[in-house]
Amino acid sequence: MSDVRLNYKRCIADKELCRRLIVKLEGSKNPTPIELAYLGGLKTIWANHVFSPIAKLSTFKEGRKDIERAIRQDPKNPELRFVRLSIQKNAPSFLGYKSNIAEDRRFIQENWGAFEPDMPIADVKALID
Repeated sequence: MSDVRLNYKRCIADKELCRRLIVKLEGSKNPTPIELAYLGGLKTIWANHVFSPIAKLSTFKEGRKDIERAIRQDPKNPELRFVRLSIQKNAPSFLGYKSNIAEDRRFIQENWGAFEPDMPIADVKALID
């Protein structure tokens, strides 16, 4: 997961990196909630890389479902909230995926010490500021 954590933000601008990480995470037979959340986050980012409006919407919705499923499986994990917050803060309003921003920001701040050691904390700080 270190590779995914370190490169997650770069996937916004790097289509091939995004594709590679999605393929890597889709290869997991029984994904952990963290793998599922990042897969969902990467799918929503991938929606920016596809051309067709129908494919964009479909891909975004699929990613959103993965993120929400991961959070239902492990609601106390701040890393999952980080992934959701990163998507909700940047999603266009018309997609209707912005309802947990304040909740996730607060949850991350209250659970700051629970992140994995290889989590890029600078990315988390930038997101909640």
